[in-house]
Amino acid sequence: MHFYIRCVDKPGHLHVRKANRDDHLAYIKGGFAERIVAAGPTLDPDMEGMNGSVFIIEFDAIEDAREFAANDPYAKAGLFESVVIRPFKKVF
Repeated sequence: MHFYIRCVDKPGHLHVRKANRDDHLAYIKGGFAERIVAAGPTLDPDMEGMNGSVFIIEFDAIEDAREFAANDPYAKAGLFESVVIRPFKKVF
């Protein structure tokens, strides 16, 4: 089953995102890359700064998606203001 994960950064925390980016990417590449349908940062209106993350990713259960999100180095570093996880139905 696919899940949509939307993470919103805390305002003024771009430095936390930058400091943990390499660990975040290593975490993704270390066992989740093959499950990802789409993933990437959301951008500020100026298209320059990053302000969150979106994943559409496959897991067996929502608990697995929650565990994935909780163990992301960004989450562990306190980057996110909020995280929303919902089942996602891929149509196209």
